[in-house]
Amino acid sequence: MSTLQGQTAIVTGASKNIGRAIAIRLAQAGCHLSLAARANEDGLRETVEAVRMHNVEAHPVLSDLSTTQGCLELIKTARDALGHIDILVHTVAVRPHQPFETIDHSDWEKVRRLILDSAMHLALDVVPEMAKQGYGRIILFTGLGAHIGVPERAHVSAAKMGIIGLARGLASEFASRNVRVNVISPGSIDTLRANPQWYANSPISTETIPMGRLGTVKEIADTAHFLVSDESGFITGQTLHVNGGEAFYE
Repeated sequence: MSTLQGQTAIVTGASKNIGRAIAIRLAQAGCHLSLAARANEDGLRETVEAVRMHNVEAHPVLSDLSTTQGCLELIKTARDALGHIDILVHTVAVRPHQPFETIDHSDWEKVRRLILDSAMHLALDVVPEMAKQGYGRIILFTGLGAHIGVPERAHVSAAKMGIIGLARGLASEFASRNVRVNVISPGSIDTLRANPQWYANSPISTETIPMGRLGTVKEIADTAHFLVSDESGFITGQTLHVNGGEAFYE
């Protein structure tokens, strides 16, 4: 089994769902973790408890990553706790469904700050360290809707496609210093959805998925582990689609 024994990682959105599953998977591989959530302290505590069962360090951090200060505080707290940062897995997103005619500038800024700006701010703080130490792994997240186009989510799609541009730029610039950057694009995944109103006009369905089921958070976590492990050593700047065949890309 691939091991990340003794390595250190930040996982955002770690209080539930995909973020929690990734944290547990990295812990199973021996990774010490700084785990971030915005406000779900109880959920974050449950993740920390699950992670520590694998005899690794787990440090919870409550931080609002839609702000520059929140991003900087997360990195500082993680460094103070772990000493350095080998891996960053940034899962945080927001997915409001909103007709384009009703979106105002503040709506766009809110979505952009949490999805794209947070990724940039975190990268600005961790990538130079990774390059200097000659080792780094970054995983960012986009989504199926950004690739296929979904009504009432143009602002979300725009921000999430920016994630891909950021990853490609970082990958090409820092590959020679052993910093690899990739993106995971999940399809329809079986998760707890905190804002069911967003899905009222587009309920989650398996009808368009050739495999006939929703994906699991474990499958996303296993993909993340693969991308930060040496088993994916020749992969960087790529977007890996985990969607059960719901859409195909070249």
